[in-house]
Amino acid sequence: MTKEADISFKEGDFVVYPAHGVGKIVSVGSQEICGVAVELFVIEFNKDHMVLKLPVQKAKTAGLRHISTKDEMEEALGALTVKTKRKKAMWSHRAQEYETKINSGSIGHLADVIRELHLCQVSGDQSYSERQIYQTAFERFVREMAVVENIDEDVASSKVCEKLNVA
Repeated sequence: MTKEADISFKEGDFVVYPAHGVGKIVSVGSQEICGVAVELFVIEFNKDHMVLKLPVQKAKTAGLRHISTKDEMEEALGALTVKTKRKKAMWSHRAQEYETKINSGSIGHLADVIRELHLCQVSGDQSYSERQIYQTAFERFVREMAVVENIDEDVASSKVCEKLNVA
C-alpha cells in the first residue's frame, strides 16, 4: 500500500486502468530508472497479454481505480434497460464522445455507450467503426462485471445480453 498517491492498492487487487480496462496488480515495488528509484504498480492485463508499469505517484492522475462495487454494477446494469433514442449528431462527433466515455474508466459511461450502440447492433445498420466501439465497451463492461460478481466472462456476457434484450 502507498500513501504517496493517496490511493490504497496492493498486490492481488483488481483495478481499472481507463485506457485498458480491468487488470490485476501483480506487484508493487521499486525500480531504478535513470538513477532514480521509482515506486511502481505492475499491472497485468491477461486478456490483452500486456503488462503495464505505472508509477505510484501517477496512479491518481492516470485514473487508476478499484473495480466497481456490486451496487455500482447493479446500477450500471439497470442503465442498460433505460429506453433511449438514437442520437442524430454526425458519426465522427458521436464516435469521439463514445471513445471519451470508454476511456474514462467509468462503468456507468460504458453502460451508456453499450445501450446507445446496441440499438444499431439490433437493427443491423452499424458501420465497422460502430461495431468496433460497441465491442470495446461491451468487452470492458463484461470483464469488470465478471470480476465484481466472481463469475465467468461468458456468464457475464449472457447477463448483459439478457438485460439489453429486455430494453
